[in-house]
Amino acid sequence: MSLKEILPGRLGFGTAPLGNMFRAIPDQEAAATVEAAWDQGVRYYDTAPFYGSGLAEQRLGEVLSAKPRDEYVLSTKVGRVILDELEEGSRDLGEKGGLFEHGNPHKMLHVWTAEATERSIEDSLERLGTDRLDIVWVHDIAQDFHGDQWLAKFEEARTGAFRVLSRLRDEGVIKAWGLGVNKTEPIELTLSLDEPRPDGFLLAGRYTLLDHEHALQRLLPMAQEQGVGMVVGGPYSSGVLAGGTHFEYQEAPAYIIERVIRLKDLAAKHGVSIKAAALQFSLAHPVTDAVVAGATKPSRIAEDRAALNETVPAAFWHDLRTADLVSPAAPLPYGA
Repeated sequence: MSLKEILPGRLGFGTAPLGNMFRAIPDQEAAATVEAAWDQGVRYYDTAPFYGSGLAEQRLGEVLSAKPRDEYVLSTKVGRVILDELEEGSRDLGEKGGLFEHGNPHKMLHVWTAEATERSIEDSLERLGTDRLDIVWVHDIAQDFHGDQWLAKFEEARTGAFRVLSRLRDEGVIKAWGLGVNKTEPIELTLSLDEPRPDGFLLAGRYTLLDHEHALQRLLPMAQEQGVGMVVGGPYSSGVLAGGTHFEYQEAPAYIIERVIRLKDLAAKHGVSIKAAALQFSLAHPVTDAVVAGATKPSRIAEDRAALNETVPAAFWHDLRTADLVSPAAPLPYGA
């Protein structure tokens, strides 16, 4: 079954911020944000054990467990097993150090074996308060977390998580599986394998207005040729395209700030919101089946829905191309 057949719409809700990413969020605010997503008609929810050591799954589950299970699609990830033991000292999260310092204090094991994959799924079901998952992503087997060791982690997942998830899909326990990563290379490597075969992938931060050149070179042509769908994560590039200060989960560097200013000036010239430009750009590629945008305030969900439905004039996309603010190879709405 393709991602397009599974996903209930083009806008999903990403729950990384609910794991207290960057800041501690009150439980009531987190719950209100998920309720706002539901009220705005969002029916695809993506989460992961990694987000606050299970905190995001717990918070999402508290709200969704009261909703009719057949009315929404749920994805989570494998690759981290949360222990009862508490973490001592700072976590080693590669390039993402400190990302969830306000989350649950429980220790995480970073492991992609068959046994760990099955345990991770069981634990996620319990935290989410549900009896089934629709999509499972293999999380973060990439350079940003593992440096030169990422190929060893990939091999662990190939012989462990990939095979478990393929079996669960074939048995009808889950509907689809794929990779959920911040880098293109692990997905390219997976698509080059004879087996097992993923149904899609969640690519975070690599197909946005600010960063898309690399994905267009090899990954997206491969995915299109094989009929594999993409969910775009982080369409606002960690927040810098939506009024925040972070890019790639760090303070945005000067060259990114300068590019954002140029994008916002062009959008203002055409009366376009930058959120609409960001979401509609990511959705314009034929491989993209949905975007998942994170939020920690209920009002942000209505903004995302409005941005998705906003009419963006063809002249904006034409000027975006002319100003060299997007790759010549990037598909744009209206064929601009």
